[in-house]
Amino acid sequence: MPVKSKLGQNFLVDTHAVERIVAALGELSGRTVAEIGPGKGAITDALASRAAQVIAIELDRELAAGLRKKFAPDRVTVVEQDVLGFDFATAAMQAGRKLAVAGNLPYYITSPILLKLAASHAALDAAVVMVQREVADRVTAAAGSRDYGALSVTVQMYGPVERLFTLPPSAFSPPPEVHSTVFRWRFAPRFAELGVEEEGFLRFVRQAFAQKRKTAANNLRAAGVAPAEAAQVMSHAGIDARARAEELPLEALAALWRQLAAFGAGRPE
Repeated sequence: MPVKSKLGQNFLVDTHAVERIVAALGELSGRTVAEIGPGKGAITDALASRAAQVIAIELDRELAAGLRKKFAPDRVTVVEQDVLGFDFATAAMQAGRKLAVAGNLPYYITSPILLKLAASHAALDAAVVMVQREVADRVTAAAGSRDYGALSVTVQMYGPVERLFTLPPSAFSPPPEVHSTVFRWRFAPRFAELGVEEEGFLRFVRQAFAQKRKTAANNLRAAGVAPAEAAQVMSHAGIDARARAEELPLEALAALWRQLAAFGAGRPE
């Protein structure tokens, strides 16, 4: 079967890596696992031997047909669909509990898929996914590192992330031009804990990181917050006026957002 490069098809052929990915999900007996981009079924096969049910979400028609031939429908349900349109909430309701998620995410839509999983967090327990190494660097970055940014904060606001291992191009067929990293994401949103409103806070985060080389105060002013108000909210949040957003952990960003609300300063739209 020819590889369709536009779909980012690089199939995992390292059997040890497959076992490590599945093991990272923990005990799967009685569980339903949603697999994103199953391709030729390497991870699907390992999941099907451990989980009660696998929902294989595959966009490619030929690959979906191959999966249907390879796996019994009582163990693997093949859904021929773009994962961005998949209804995780309904699938979890039908399963009777939250889903586990696994997958080798297509590089060209990795961020949209991560945001889709974040939006579906109420239906999900944990995800073990493989992404381009540079994306994993951003997702798991801590405040103060050069990779820390809006994607880091957004993902981590929905629960802790943990790098597991990195694979070379030779683990795939055909080999991609980059290394790939597997990370685990446990869904446990922090919005209520940190006293912030989900949509407004994430919008604020995007604005705060709009220009990473600028200070957070400058980015607030660029978003329409008056200079005096920006200085005040930074002070009351206990944040140095010269600090950049990339230096601020989730807790500090949340404190800044709360102060903007308390001062009635126009929160960035």
